[in-house]
Amino acid sequence: MSQLPSFEKARVLVVGDVMLDRYWFGDVHRISPEAPVPVLKVSRVEERPGGAANVARNISSLGAHCTLLSVVGADEAGDCLQRLLTEQGGVDALLHRDAGFSTIVKLRAIARQQQLLRIDFETSPSHEVLQAKLAEFKEKLQHTDVVVLSDYGKGGLAHIAEMIQLARAAGKPVLVDPKGEDYARYQGATLLTPNRSEFRDVAGGWGSEAELNSKAEKLRAELHLDALLVTRSEEGMSLFRDGTVLHEPTHAREVFDVSGAGDTVIATLAVMLASGAELGQAVRIANRAAGIVVGKLGTAVVSREEILQDMKKQD
Repeated sequence: MSQLPSFEKARVLVVGDVMLDRYWFGDVHRISPEAPVPVLKVSRVEERPGGAANVARNISSLGAHCTLLSVVGADEAGDCLQRLLTEQGGVDALLHRDAGFSTIVKLRAIARQQQLLRIDFETSPSHEVLQAKLAEFKEKLQHTDVVVLSDYGKGGLAHIAEMIQLARAAGKPVLVDPKGEDYARYQGATLLTPNRSEFRDVAGGWGSEAELNSKAEKLRAELHLDALLVTRSEEGMSLFRDGTVLHEPTHAREVFDVSGAGDTVIATLAVMLASGAELGQAVRIANRAAGIVVGKLGTAVVSREEILQDMKKQD
């Protein structure tokens, strides 16, 4: 396989639902006398950008320039997210503050590399803040090569249909990580990247590869997408383009955590396309990146150097 393109000049605009991932690491040595649950003695706490912020972090880690546009609360968690993204370097984080909105926080309790519990804190941002974000989206479009819309179904992409139209009218490829069962709002995007479960919820189940291909092509045509990429966990990923199918099998390796793998996939796709790569090549590299990140615990990132090393091992 040829060497990776240079990512230094790639410019990606990410818009979507950001969240703060908090991890409580510790050990369990007894069961609570109050209820039949384990008692976690916390020894370490970590905080990482999650959701669309993790997509941005992956883009930055690959060496490309990323602008992140989202909404957070006027609270400690929002301050923490801004600080983490600033410290990460390379992410121009434009986080609108909404005093009536609590920054989304996902708290995970972990013992011996196993997640014991996850607690979610979330609300929806106000219409006024979302309108301001849309105005800024229009301004940033001219300074980007690829747009990523990272939908976690938390209310931050209320104007996603208009964003897709604006970006396509400006000649910018639009990659969407979808959520929910109403895919009509994603109509006209360049590429949609549902995982296997998300695709099944929308298109229904399948009993063969031929049936999967038929359902994928039907959805792609209905939504007027240039392409549809279904990520299929241990079965790899399949790219559907106007009657053609490209399937990339999973690279065998030990899996520790699949959380955030979809963020790495869409981030790698965006950086590859912004660097001039063809979509098929972008999918092959994104598949490698996903294989690397699932070997890490929690929401994690992949670097260009890690992908190059993986390519050398496999070739």
